[in-house]
Amino acid sequence: MNDALIAATGAVRGATPLPWTLSGFSLHPGAWAGVLILAAVYAAVIRRSRYSVSPRQAWCFLAALGVLLVAYTWPLSDMAARSLLVALVVQRLLVLLAVPPLLFGGLPRPFVASLTRPAALDAIARVCSRPVPAVGIVTLVAVGTLSVPAVDAAASSTVVRGALDLVLVAAGLVLWMPVLHPVPGTPRLSHVGTAGYLVVQSILPGFLSVVWIFARHPLYAPFKHPGHVLGLSSLSDQQLSGFVAKFAVIAVLWTVALVMLLRAEHGADEGGDPDPLTWADVERQLERVERRERRMTEGRDRPR
Repeated sequence: MNDALIAATGAVRGATPLPWTLSGFSLHPGAWAGVLILAAVYAAVIRRSRYSVSPRQAWCFLAALGVLLVAYTWPLSDMAARSLLVALVVQRLLVLLAVPPLLFGGLPRPFVASLTRPAALDAIARVCSRPVPAVGIVTLVAVGTLSVPAVDAAASSTVVRGALDLVLVAAGLVLWMPVLHPVPGTPRLSHVGTAGYLVVQSILPGFLSVVWIFARHPLYAPFKHPGHVLGLSSLSDQQLSGFVAKFAVIAVLWTVALVMLLRAEHGADEGGDPDPLTWADVERQLERVERRERRMTEGRDRPR
């Protein structure tokens, strides 16, 4: 009873301030600095006439920055670090499901094309835009960053936690690349294929949520507490995290999949090409052909 009271109120002299109370407020200067740098770079980019954006794109990018601040500042970030597993799940859901579509929606396409023009980045984008590698990458990151050693390391080291956060953001971008295909010249799925891809992404990377729901004891030491935190025991927190993770992913990805199926039906009724090639796609393909020819020429000219 005393442990529960301490965990619920933090009213014991010398106790560590609870992260969701004002006494536990922390500024998170690293997160603020990162977001402000992104905002400054974006402002510098869109000042150029060839990278101009619409008001809708600008608001999308600002919304992405806002979601990043919610995810990586007080109180959610503090709770996700070592208080509640469900807070960590909510943080990850924001980064995987909300931030990438908003970022892609806010970036000017010519800027993305210019950024990914180098051969190495173009090759990475082509791989990540294919459904099978994308599912594999997202599954590996989603499961790996929630392994017991990874969670323990993140709870005890700010550097490790920051590195895992960057990996998670990258995985979110990969998740949405086959759907939004922001990079020109990358494979484009049909609407039906995109819907199928999203259904698979909603199942494979999230199998840990089923483990959380049916586990008989808490799995992560940083989220084990002698009493209750915000009314949740450690086991209840873990079970709730499983339900939140599973149903949130299904709700978002299946909704987008349904929209894709409706678009497929609408496109079939009209008989048109639902996703025509653009000049940026053609230009990227020509650049690839030119690179291949250059490599072949250099290979023939190399002395034997």
